[in-house]
Amino acid sequence: MGVVSAAEAAVRVLESEGAEVLFGIPGASILPFYAALKGSRLRHVLARHEEGATHAAEGFTRARAGAIGIAVGTSGPAGTNMVTGLYSALADSIPILCITGQAPRDELEREYFQAVDVAAITRPVTKWSVCVKEPGQVPGVFRKAYQIMREGRPGPVHIDLPIDVQKAPIAYDPARDRPLPVVRPEPDPGAIEAALDLLQAAERPLVIAGGGVILAEASQLLVRFAEITQTPVVPTLMGWGAIPDDHPLQAGQVGLQTQHRYGNATFLEADFVLGIGNRWANRHTGSLEVYRRGKRFVHIDIEPTQIGRIFPPDLGIVADARLALEALVEAAEERARRGLLPDRSAWVRACQERKRRLRRRDDFDQVPIKPQRVFREMRRSFPRETRYVTAIGLYQIAACQFLEMSWPRQFLICGQAGPLGWEIPAAVGAKLADPEREVVAIVGDYSFQFLVEELAMAAQYRVPFVVVVVNNAYLGLIRQAEMAYDMDYEVQLGFVNANAPEIGDFGVDHLRAAEAFGAVARRVVEPRELAPAFAWAREEARRRELPVVVEVMTEKVTNIAMGPEIDRIREFEPVVDEAEPVA
Repeated sequence: MGVVSAAEAAVRVLESEGAEVLFGIPGASILPFYAALKGSRLRHVLARHEEGATHAAEGFTRARAGAIGIAVGTSGPAGTNMVTGLYSALADSIPILCITGQAPRDELEREYFQAVDVAAITRPVTKWSVCVKEPGQVPGVFRKAYQIMREGRPGPVHIDLPIDVQKAPIAYDPARDRPLPVVRPEPDPGAIEAALDLLQAAERPLVIAGGGVILAEASQLLVRFAEITQTPVVPTLMGWGAIPDDHPLQAGQVGLQTQHRYGNATFLEADFVLGIGNRWANRHTGSLEVYRRGKRFVHIDIEPTQIGRIFPPDLGIVADARLALEALVEAAEERARRGLLPDRSAWVRACQERKRRLRRRDDFDQVPIKPQRVFREMRRSFPRETRYVTAIGLYQIAACQFLEMSWPRQFLICGQAGPLGWEIPAAVGAKLADPEREVVAIVGDYSFQFLVEELAMAAQYRVPFVVVVVNNAYLGLIRQAEMAYDMDYEVQLGFVNANAPEIGDFGVDHLRAAEAFGAVARRVVEPRELAPAFAWAREEARRRELPVVVEVMTEKVTNIAMGPEIDRIREFEPVVDEAEPVA
């Protein structure tokens, strides 16, 4: 049994738990922990802002199964800067570990410099937040943190370490320490049979695949279950990619914004819905009266308090998504062998016909560029294996309506929290977690100004990826939008269109900002320039090992289809009604 500092013991635990990369900013109160990193195999990446460090940790976790990103900061404002990232991770069930330094224990109540109860501040946005005041507890606290992050509904943990606790010597033998077991709830066999009874009795069933399916590494099981039962699948925003978009049983997305017209149309026809690892988010359901009408529901989730949180299902099953799908597949295969599953070919064909017919146009040639055309060219210019990272805004909505996903973890998004500036640090984390895969961050002109400094982190560590800035000159529209705030939607659109600045008024020079932080940048103003610019960006990122920014100037107001309820989506642009869908 050796004697080491508590900080050294913490580092040994991190190594044992499989940690690889830490995103952080050093400061006085966390320096003993940084000293303990010397000689370890952990890689430290210097962020430019503590919030950026947390989002990079999120991107790292989201991009690779089993990985847990780590953010590190000093005391006081470093911890408060991490709150947004912790909230984003908690909202989307993403395990990240935030470690902060703290003032000495005997100074915590004396208004010491940068001494604030960060553990209390972060408690509402974590699964567990603790200030460790006994040095001997440090190894156990770090072990417990990993168990809590992984068990049940995944989520973030925060550990606050007073500087004297970090320095204190403790007896610790890493050979006698190991990860704590993680228990995953198994489904009740009778409940699985009851769920299949309801599905079997339905004429037009659907499966809603949430982010829990991807987190549980259960996407292949989901596809297998859908194929056995011939049940179309609707992925949620967080579950996008759990079934490939070109699979015959992929029925499109449902919702008010990140939706497909054919997905909503199919959902409105359904009479039974089996939700797995989803949370019935309000932008997915819209009006519950409309959403639930004429349907029966089964909800499977690992977190017991999620069952019935939004509405009471006909049957709720508490289980890990992977274990539940294993049981569903086994039971469905047995029923198939006995010839008990109904023929659903007519329902599947109807869903496929809607998907073929109700595709939206994206072949516009006008200037300013329509965002639909931007995403059409992205689909054609970037390989099927490309990973996309985006956050919140009209560019997110357009991305979800016009891009296509083929595999789990291909589309990384801060689904519930929606912090501005999330994309660039998350893209850095995703690229470091999976270096061989191309990464494209999709950013709006307003979001770009938040955490743009993390391009410097990418440039310093030679992290190559492409940033597509979809610039509708929103920064030039803020005043007009404020003046039109009390007007109804149609009047606002007309007012902003009439009073918006010309295309040359970009609001902020994003190219100079990107270049100032070490990126390479280029602007596009005509549709014909899109494909060459994307090809250039891919090559520059590969050749120079730097982030590359392509700013696309789009029209100021685009009528992206959306509505207050899933049966009232307003389609401003014509949809395709041809023998073949738009490419």
